[in-house]
Amino acid sequence: MTDSRIDSFDLRDPSVDPFAVAAKAAEVIAQRAGTTRHDVALVLGSGWGQTGDLIGRTVATIDNADVPGFARAAVAGHSGVIRSVAIGETERRALVYGTRTHFYEGRGIRSVVHSIRTAAAAGCRTIVLTNGCGGLNPTWMPGTPVLIRDHLNLTAASPIEGANFVDLTDLYSARLRELARTVDPDLDEGVYVQFRGPHYETPAEVQMAKILGGDLVGMSTALEAIAARQCGLEVLGISLVTNRAAGVGDQPLSHEEVLAAGHAAAERCGHLLAAVVAKIEAQWGHLPPAGE
Repeated sequence: MTDSRIDSFDLRDPSVDPFAVAAKAAEVIAQRAGTTRHDVALVLGSGWGQTGDLIGRTVATIDNADVPGFARAAVAGHSGVIRSVAIGETERRALVYGTRTHFYEGRGIRSVVHSIRTAAAAGCRTIVLTNGCGGLNPTWMPGTPVLIRDHLNLTAASPIEGANFVDLTDLYSARLRELARTVDPDLDEGVYVQFRGPHYETPAEVQMAKILGGDLVGMSTALEAIAARQCGLEVLGISLVTNRAAGVGDQPLSHEEVLAAGHAAAERCGHLLAAVVAKIEAQWGHLPPAGE
């Protein structure tokens, strides 16, 4: 049953400490999952939904609405649950988010990054941020996974409050990108550009992003990555090109196209990400397993 106390954790209230809400959310997840810590978190965007099934055994499935600060999925193709997954045959756990809160939903930037802060409060060291996006490189066909090397945040917002100056120089981990390439040497990389949404970008805006150095355009991820760095998490970002960005292709843009491309690439993306998580886990040999 839903905890009646959850309603008091309103992230839109400026007097509420968002990190305290994240700590409470992590406590609820720990109780439901039967473990005191998780090791890696994954945010599954469009096209990445099968990953949770391929990482390992799902130990617990928790409805978002039962966890402080979280809400039901607002976008078609996303799952509104949080899963605690045993990684392979190990005792380590992955915290898998089936959806995210987008900036355009109007719930405030604290809600956008709440899952990230909760992952850190749950003990995660690493976070994998995935998304479906538009590609500016015409050689990237729909269904192509691309590693995020850097980003441009065009939301005119930051999840960091107050005079907290966080270095983003190496925000997207070069180590984790190289690790991903040991799974798939053909993985390309690029710069992700987050727009506010929910409307798609105009051809002129896409060209602006290209001139600024962008390769991928979408409506998520950058704000989450900033929050992850503030929390001390190592970040791996992977985009799935679901369509050619406006003006790059000759087809009108639609969410149905995004869903179709994600569905077609789901198996490949799921196996890729599961293998990457297994590689990350293999490097934790000197660390205690989840729950210790």
